[in-house]
Amino acid sequence: MDDTVRVRRIEDGDWDAVVALEREAYTGLGLSEGRAALQSRAAASPRTCFVLDVGPRTAGYLLALPYPFHRYPELERTEETATAFPPGNLHLHDVVVAPGLRRRGLARHLLHHLTGTARTRGDERISLVAVGGTERFWSARGFVPHPGVVPAAYGADAVYMSRPVPPSDRTRRASPSALTPPPPVPSPSRFPSLREVS
Repeated sequence: MDDTVRVRRIEDGDWDAVVALEREAYTGLGLSEGRAALQSRAAASPRTCFVLDVGPRTAGYLLALPYPFHRYPELERTEETATAFPPGNLHLHDVVVAPGLRRRGLARHLLHHLTGTARTRGDERISLVAVGGTERFWSARGFVPHPGVVPAAYGADAVYMSRPVPPSDRTRRASPSALTPPPPVPSPSRFPSLREVS
């Protein structure tokens, strides 16, 4: 069986799988947005939205788009591509891994890919909204909460979080004091569906 992991940009033929993954992850939380809103986010920033394949299967996806710091997309509202925001803060709106493939590091793989993309674009920060009990997962990856930003539409336990885009490994080796990585944190006992949500 082919278990090769590949991250690539979303293509037109991926949307049925993406919508199905999103619906399964967020309907129970009351946060499912529907195809039009999801597609509009990818259309607003196609170079920062990806699917993750494991072998021939679409195993997950990630939607991110430039957004002003301390702001986040309104759920179910479509994005206007004409008003796309400039680089600076890249907002991670959605990351979902298929239930049968969680706890294998695939969400971290997507986040690593997004971090490299943000660095290449010149973004300084990545923000998100943690939902469904995922705050601990994101804290373990260097994201810190911003209590003054209350994303109420994302649910009672939603937490707006962000972290700086770290320098590349090459930069870190050249200047070890540039950024000290956080100590390793054990994996959470439960890997909830991740919207990290924006």
